[in-house]
Amino acid sequence: MTISNHIRFFLFLFLALLNCLVHQAAFAQEFQASDGHAIFHSTVPLHSFTGESNYLNGLIDFEQNLVDFYLDLSTLKTGNSSRDRDMYDTLNIDQYPFAEFTGSIISDFSFSPDSLGKQPVTVSGEFTLNGVTVNKTVEGTIENRGRSLIINAEWVQDITDHEIEPPGILFYRVRDEMDIEIRAELFPVNQ
Repeated sequence: MTISNHIRFFLFLFLALLNCLVHQAAFAQEFQASDGHAIFHSTVPLHSFTGESNYLNGLIDFEQNLVDFYLDLSTLKTGNSSRDRDMYDTLNIDQYPFAEFTGSIISDFSFSPDSLGKQPVTVSGEFTLNGVTVNKTVEGTIENRGRSLIINAEWVQDITDHEIEPPGILFYRVRDEMDIEIRAELFPVNQ
């Protein structure tokens, strides 16, 4: 091999290595969403209602193993303005306007730029509502679509754990447990 071939070979190796490093650096470990979907579903005897919002904010940082989602509760709408006001009063949003879940992935979960597809995930952390924080473990999925992640999760939350008195009329009370669903598409930060 001549000197010029050696130089070409090392230049080729250097460029290949640089390309790999750039590819890894270009694929973020941190993803965020600002327009995710959140649903709070509750029932009273013979009736149910749903509050929905398209303003769920979220962050997943795989390097720090951090999962954080929060919602401005005033963006929840049930389709009935009177019921919305009652829900806001019940959730005490004038004093505590946000609900937030912060935690870490505790299940076996493999994340890499090439791990396309959907994987189950378990996240353990803290859920704060009405200024009261409780420990919570949530099951869901994370789907790697290459340039974005889709997260889905559902859980049941007892609102009395957050010092919220379920509203009611006469003998009919809203049940203590609320079904919560979140769905969001997260995009790489700084790309």
